[in-house]
Amino acid sequence: MNTGASWPSLDEAKARVLEIQTKLHQWSTADAERRFDDLYNLVCDPAFLLVGWNRVRGNRGARTGGVDGETARYIEQSRGTEVFLDALRADLKARRFEPLPVRERMIPKTGGKLRRLGIPATRDRVVQASLKLVLEPIFEADFKPCSYGFRPGRRPHDAIAEIHMFASNSYEWVAEADIEACFDNISHSALMERVRKRVGDKRVLGLVKAFLKAGILSEDQVIRDTNSGTPQGGILSPLLANVALSVLDEYFAEAWAETMATRWERERRRKHGEATYRLVRYADDFVLLVAGTRTHAESLLSEAAAALAPMSLALAEAKTGVAHIDEGFTFLGFRIRRDRKEGTNKHYVYTYPSKEALASIKRKVRTITNQGTNQDLGHLLRQLNAVLRGWTNYFRHGVSKQTFGYLRHFVWWRVVKWLRRKHRRTGWKKLRRRYLLGTGRVWPHDGAMELFDPAAVAVTRYRYRGNIPTPWQTDP
Repeated sequence: MNTGASWPSLDEAKARVLEIQTKLHQWSTADAERRFDDLYNLVCDPAFLLVGWNRVRGNRGARTGGVDGETARYIEQSRGTEVFLDALRADLKARRFEPLPVRERMIPKTGGKLRRLGIPATRDRVVQASLKLVLEPIFEADFKPCSYGFRPGRRPHDAIAEIHMFASNSYEWVAEADIEACFDNISHSALMERVRKRVGDKRVLGLVKAFLKAGILSEDQVIRDTNSGTPQGGILSPLLANVALSVLDEYFAEAWAETMATRWERERRRKHGEATYRLVRYADDFVLLVAGTRTHAESLLSEAAAALAPMSLALAEAKTGVAHIDEGFTFLGFRIRRDRKEGTNKHYVYTYPSKEALASIKRKVRTITNQGTNQDLGHLLRQLNAVLRGWTNYFRHGVSKQTFGYLRHFVWWRVVKWLRRKHRRTGWKKLRRRYLLGTGRVWPHDGAMELFDPAAVAVTRYRYRGNIPTPWQTDP
C-alpha cells in the first residue's frame, strides 16, 4: 500500500475506494474464516479519508461540532480541507491519533423518555467514516439476510415487505421485541471478540477500541467513562451494533438451516406439532414470525433473550409481546394486520400507517404552525412541505390513501388558522382570495409556493426484493 500517495480528486477517490471494497468483500465472502491483517494503511489512505470527509461534510450533522466545537464548515474556512486531512493522516500514520470524548445530547422520545445521542468531534467522524469504509464490506459478507437496519442498499420497507410475505403464508403468530438500551449496553469485550474473528490488524483493533472507550461529555459538563455500549450518533456505531446483534441473526439462521431449510422438513415439523419460524430484524427492533402457536412464539422470545445475553443485552419488557396477525402489531411505523377485503370474504395482510406515526406527524405540523406569526407564509410552507414530503414518501408503500386524505384536511386547517392569527384584522373573504385561490383550488399558497398536498401522493405497493445484493457484488 502506497501510504505516501498524494490527494486524489473526489471521483478518483470514490473509484479507488469502491475497487478496494469490492476486493475486500470478495475475499471475505470466499473464505468465512479469513482474518485481515493489513487494514490500517487503508484507513490512512488518502482516498478513504477523502471519501470519509465527503460523507461527513454532506451529513446534516456537519453543522454541529463535537467537544472541540469545530464544525465541518469551520474547518473548511479556517484551515482548509487538504491541510486538515494532511494533519489527520499524519496523526494516524504516527499513531498519535486519539479520539475525543463525544458530546452528549438527550433527545426526547414519545412517552416522556430520553434517548442519548453522542456527537463526536468532526476529526473523529472522518476517521470513523474511513474505518467504516474499510470494515463494512468485510462484515457484510457475514451478515444474514434477515437484518435490514443500517446496511447498504437496504431499507425499512424491505423488512416490512418480508414480514408481509411471511405473514401471508401461514406465519400467523408474531413475537415482537425491542432490545433495552441496545447502544448503551453492548459489552465491549464481547463485541471486540466478534470483531477479532475478521480483523487481525492490531492497529485497527486498537482504533475501534479507542472509539468505544473515548468517554462521554455529559450535558452537565462531566466526562464519564464508557465501559459498555457504542454511542448513538457516531458513524461507526451502527456497524458495530450490527456486528454485536448478528449473534441473534446467526442463532435463528442456523436453526432454520439445520431443521427448516426444505419444504419437506417444514411439513414434517408441523405434522409433529412443532413450529417453523423466521426472524426479521431492523437495528434493535425485531420480530419472529411463527407458523405454530402462541406458546411456540413465547418460547422463541426466551431463546432470543438467551442468544443476546452474551452481548450483555436484554429485551425491553414493555415493548416485547406476542400477537396474532389478525390482532395486528406495529413495526417501523406501520401497523401490520390481516383484515377482510371490503366486499369479499377473503382476508389479506395489510400495512397501514400506525396511529403513533400519524400522531408524530401531527405533532410536527402543530409545532411548525404554533410558531410566531412574524415569519412570512412562504417560510411556513417550506417547513411544512419538508416534513410532509418525507412522511408521505415513507408511508406511500402501504394502505395509506385514507390517512393521507385525513392529513390533508388537518394541515389545511392548521395553515388557515395560522393565517387567521397572522391577519387578525383581515376578513375571511380577503384572506381566501389572497392566500387560497389562484391555483385552481382553494389551497394555501404565497404566489411562488403552495402547500404540499399529502392526498396527491400516489400509493404503491413496495416490491419484495428477496435476496438483496451488496454494492460490492460484481455478479449479484
